[in-house]
Amino acid sequence: MGNSIYRFLCGVCSDLSDAAFTPHGAHDSVAALGRDILNFQRTKQVPDGLSRHVVSSQNAQANWYKKLQVAWKKARPTPTTPEDAAQLVVLTLKNHQKADVEGFLAFYGLPHPNGAAASAPAHAPPPAPAAHPTAPTHKPVKAELHTLPVDAKAVADGDTVTVYVDVSERGESGSVPADIKKAAAERTKARAARNYPTADALQKTIADAGYRQVPNAKGQEVLARKYRIRLSGIDAPESAMPYGKEAKEALLKLVEGKCLTVHVYDTDRYGRSVGDLHAGGVFVQEQMLKKGFAWHYAAYDKRPELAKWQSQAQAARKGLWASKKPQEPWEYRKAKRNGTA
Repeated sequence: MGNSIYRFLCGVCSDLSDAAFTPHGAHDSVAALGRDILNFQRTKQVPDGLSRHVVSSQNAQANWYKKLQVAWKKARPTPTTPEDAAQLVVLTLKNHQKADVEGFLAFYGLPHPNGAAASAPAHAPPPAPAAHPTAPTHKPVKAELHTLPVDAKAVADGDTVTVYVDVSERGESGSVPADIKKAAAERTKARAARNYPTADALQKTIADAGYRQVPNAKGQEVLARKYRIRLSGIDAPESAMPYGKEAKEALLKLVEGKCLTVHVYDTDRYGRSVGDLHAGGVFVQEQMLKKGFAWHYAAYDKRPELAKWQSQAQAARKGLWASKKPQEPWEYRKAKRNGTA
């Protein structure tokens, strides 16, 4: 009887509209969780990158999303704040391993279970959260990018990541050259016909123009534009420096498998888009500074919050601050240019 009721509830959940999973005014991290539950309902696939944060198998992860479908359906009101969503996750997965619950929350940037707030009363209207409450204001935003899931190979170091944006996104489709659209269509046909030499040649043509055919969150291959993002306001150790590898791994853990929001402020002399990175509601630069895997790059970004987060890591001797006298990356690069590194 119990299993029958559970299957019935899962069936009811399948009738939920898209809007029910991403309610109006929901925080980015809550919206990301809602989209993944909706995507699981449709595809039975768990998000890429989740396995890096939890200890259980993908079969076990699938079971979590089945349970969360039911819980999301029954929630009144539907969660919109990180605290409410965290409470729902903790209660739904309360009989699962602590490491899994904590890793699941971290993946979405939701509060730690020990700090999760109680759900608001049903009669109380939810607060209107800011899109990125921890991100301090900066220069005027020139562009906002919404990326496809980030691949593990996309992180070059602790402050640079390559992302792809679906050309069907607003503001992208009109700028795609006609010959690239044609090459993408021909490559799709060539792959379907298993004509891989032709498909590979067309992929090179597409890549040389700054585009690529990559899978979206649903696993469907789409044409996407490539952007190299230089994180504004921080400077991570170079790869050959102490903590260079650790900085890269820290950034990878924050972004791998996630769809990011990028606020672009400028373009640097290397053609990279300089901006702020948000992953599931988490301000990436804040985490890199607080964990001690980056310096505040005050010469280019004077936001006092960045200086504060660096000071917190210094005081706690986290990451590179465990060294007695860590070298600034910009001084390392200068010495390398002068042949004195």
